[in-house]
Amino acid sequence: MLSNSNDEFSRVLPDDYTFTFVITSCSHYDSSLYGEIVHGMIIKSGFGSHLFVGNSLINFYSVFAKGVDARKVFDEMSERDVFSWTSLLGGYVKHGDIDKACNIFRAMPVRSDVSWVVMISGLVSNERYIDALDYFRGMLKDSKKMKPNEAALVCALSACANLGAFDQGNWIHVYMERNNILESPNICTALIDMYAKCGRIDCAIRVFNRISKRDVHNFTSMISGLSIHGLGKDAMRVFSDMLAEGIRPNEITMLGVLNGCSHSGLVEESTSTFNDMENLWGIVPKIEHYGCYVDCLARSGHLERAFNVVKTMPIEPDAAIWRALLSGCKTHRNIVLGEQILNHVRQLGSSGQVLLSSLYAYMGKWESVVSMRKQMGGRRNTSELGCSWIEVDGITHEFRVDDQLHPRIIEIRVKLDEILEKAKLGGYVTNTTPVTFDLSEEDKERAVSLHSEKLAIAFGFLSTKPGSLIRIVKNLRTCEDCHLALKAISLVFDREIIVRDRSRFHAFKHGKCSCNDYW
Repeated sequence: MLSNSNDEFSRVLPDDYTFTFVITSCSHYDSSLYGEIVHGMIIKSGFGSHLFVGNSLINFYSVFAKGVDARKVFDEMSERDVFSWTSLLGGYVKHGDIDKACNIFRAMPVRSDVSWVVMISGLVSNERYIDALDYFRGMLKDSKKMKPNEAALVCALSACANLGAFDQGNWIHVYMERNNILESPNICTALIDMYAKCGRIDCAIRVFNRISKRDVHNFTSMISGLSIHGLGKDAMRVFSDMLAEGIRPNEITMLGVLNGCSHSGLVEESTSTFNDMENLWGIVPKIEHYGCYVDCLARSGHLERAFNVVKTMPIEPDAAIWRALLSGCKTHRNIVLGEQILNHVRQLGSSGQVLLSSLYAYMGKWESVVSMRKQMGGRRNTSELGCSWIEVDGITHEFRVDDQLHPRIIEIRVKLDEILEKAKLGGYVTNTTPVTFDLSEEDKERAVSLHSEKLAIAFGFLSTKPGSLIRIVKNLRTCEDCHLALKAISLVFDREIIVRDRSRFHAFKHGKCSCNDYW
């Protein structure tokens, strides 16, 4: 009987449903080989153009980054539905081919909420935040009868957070309240993050305080927000509240706490937190945690202690950690230790050579700078270019260092020259130490005058009312010259200027900065 049963079973041929499930299973393997074999069987069986089978094949090839194969399946399908289009779209988005994704999205005959979310989240994950907000607004117009779901709102708020687009982020929050959209834990986390990164820590605190049942993500977002505002003691207090509520921290929580300690000079708190990570919560410190801890020690002048931490790390220190040490040596004028560190930096390869070149330039050793650049040869300098964003009337404008592309750039440069000239009345004297090329002093001054945040400030002066607040977001750490200039500008023009750089917020007002020159 078993033999007959097996013979009977062996004669049963797979159908479209069978192939759909099998291909879906193949997408979970480490290799695409099994799925490709099944695809061959599908073609021989005549199910290649079937809707459900085709959709599963598009998804399968997208998982393995085989966009050409996914598109071929899509093109050969006799019938397509919104899932077919969305699967192909998702594949392009997942692997960073945003231009093709945009083309597919525009060609879609019908779009679902999922299609919109896939497109918006893809733009956010690929750091195309302005485009993401444009698509979000398009979603609202396209789906007037449907409210955006949680995923769409979180993505849009994330884009606002990264751009520092307070007006747009606040508008989304008001939209949610007017449309009675429930503030889920994920949305609350996104709101806290958005308000904090847009410079409105007061709004972030209000959102946090009205959450009835907080989770680790809510706490982590609040701690991180307080930290980037230099409110390390408040971050520690929220962290204590979190532990009191019995919520275990995660790696990101600890990073936020350590970052807050670093920006507030809380050395002992940083040390105890770092030691407790593994001892109390079983969180093994990663390179980012070591970076924050070393940065805290170096900023506070505990250079030998910081150097010992680096030398005994179980992980190979990266360029950021050495940079933190060198920055501490520069700030506290410890040239002897700086020279010792340089010997270690030489072992970092190209990233170490860039650091060495910068330090030699700071010390005025231009022959060493030239020598280092020759050693680097024709290798491309992968240093990130400075970029700043400013939001005016709900529109985000982008500026790069020495920008030539903005339609009002000539007008902006004229205004910037005027602003910097008047800033001298507030004590501003150009600091050219950030320039790592052996140029004339005049050329150095011109180079630092064209940093992206200065161009954004000039545009802000042209586009906003006198006395109004100006908010800038920058992708890199604010240099010494820009910091000096913005303090003077805030004094001379009586303007409050808030800048969020890579590591923290700077609120310039009446000639002073909220960081107290500790950044």
